[in-house]
Amino acid sequence: MTRCVMKSTDSSICSDVIAKTVFCWIVCITCFLSAHAADGDTDTEAVVRPVTAAYTVEAGTSHLADTYLTPLKYSGWSMGLGYERMQAMRFDPERWVMQLKLRVEIDRTENPVRNAVMWYGGVDFSWGMMYRWRNILPNLTIGAGGAARMDLGCLYNARNGNNPASARAAVTVGMTGYVAWQTRVWRIPVTLRYQPALPVVGAFFSPDYGELYYEIYLGNRSGLAHCAWWGSYFAMENLVTADMHFGATSVRIGYRNNTQSARVNNITSRHITHCAVIGVAGEWISLARGRGIPSRTRIVTALY
Repeated sequence: MTRCVMKSTDSSICSDVIAKTVFCWIVCITCFLSAHAADGDTDTEAVVRPVTAAYTVEAGTSHLADTYLTPLKYSGWSMGLGYERMQAMRFDPERWVMQLKLRVEIDRTENPVRNAVMWYGGVDFSWGMMYRWRNILPNLTIGAGGAARMDLGCLYNARNGNNPASARAAVTVGMTGYVAWQTRVWRIPVTLRYQPALPVVGAFFSPDYGELYYEIYLGNRSGLAHCAWWGSYFAMENLVTADMHFGATSVRIGYRNNTQSARVNNITSRHITHCAVIGVAGEWISLARGRGIPSRTRIVTALY
């Protein structure tokens, strides 16, 4: 009887020892893993992707032609407002950047003898992604990719009676890219950039020659959408900018050339602008409330 009591006592003591040992090991392992994870977090470098935003005003010359309204060519002035946003992509910030552009434009043009006025108002929007190669040469970055673009606009010629207006609409997908170079001018950091954009394929709107928009309103909507390719629709944008950095804010000056040409249904249209660009640009970082920038941070800019 005494042996049984001693055996049960020994077994309970052994169980307690084993349980305490297992518990201690669990605590030790947990503390080790927590410390290791903390060390890993300390060693991990956070990536911050600032947004490069620019607000610009444009002014220059405009040249318009639209045989749906008139066989004459019109020339005059063009003014516009622009917004641009660039940011490195989250999935691969070193190599991929996104770009969003929005532009509003108004043109006033006159015929060669200056006795008739034709107005144009339009808006264009584009979004694209580009793969970039950084520091191919010192301070030189090159990017190339694609972009989707939408153009909406309207021509108005008050001299016409039956057809005083002509609508324009196009949705295209094309190529884009840029070359950016960082330098200094009189100790001021300057970023020089050239960016072309060339739509390749898409769709655009055009009525038949002599077709009234009232007929379209009544239901005659066949044949209004046409395939956009270089044989029927050509557009190209050339943008040159110089960003002079003064701390967190930059002053942007540049030049923009837009060319659009279409030929379908015996209608030829052409729109060419040359504009000087001036505006304000800057980089800003979005942070969660209550969280600052980590001590180990790598900032990846979008433009350079």
